[in-house]
Amino acid sequence: MTDSQRERWPYSPVTYVRRALWRLVWLSLWKVAHWRLTGVRSAILRAFGARVGRGTALRASTWIEMPWQLALGERCLLGDHVRIYNLGPLSIGDDSVISQNAHLCGGTHDYTDPTFALKREEIRIGKQAWIAADAFVGPGVTIGDGAIVGARAVAIGDVAPWTIVGGNPAQPIKQRPRVGPAT
Repeated sequence: MTDSQRERWPYSPVTYVRRALWRLVWLSLWKVAHWRLTGVRSAILRAFGARVGRGTALRASTWIEMPWQLALGERCLLGDHVRIYNLGPLSIGDDSVISQNAHLCGGTHDYTDPTFALKREEIRIGKQAWIAADAFVGPGVTIGDGAIVGARAVAIGDVAPWTIVGGNPAQPIKQRPRVGPAT
């Protein structure tokens, strides 16, 4: 495959087939599974290679780009219209919440490359973290244990554990009291 072809088709043919199959399942089985039956959507994700902990709940409108690159801890909640654009690996720790309309984006382009080559970067969300409504978490970002990314905040850099951030770009607002078992 030439460099030009690789730019137009950055994934293997198998990945494109997997993505198409996932889209079909998402439009059908995923959408009709009742939200109180949390195990159904978790089982669908596992069938596509995701690691999903017990008690995790996902709404029907949650979109996950590549389930096989997703690791969800136990008792996580992904709300309505959450967009997981995980071109790279994405992990969410136990007891974390991703609120409605949040966008976790693991893809970007190399602006130093004249062809704007695709970059796939990992996102890590710690345990007991909360990504609030309409928040954006960018490529390569780590959100520490217990951290909160406030509503409509734009996290383009790492967020320290037990820190509340807000704004665009997200800036520390204050420390969050530690809750639950020590992490």
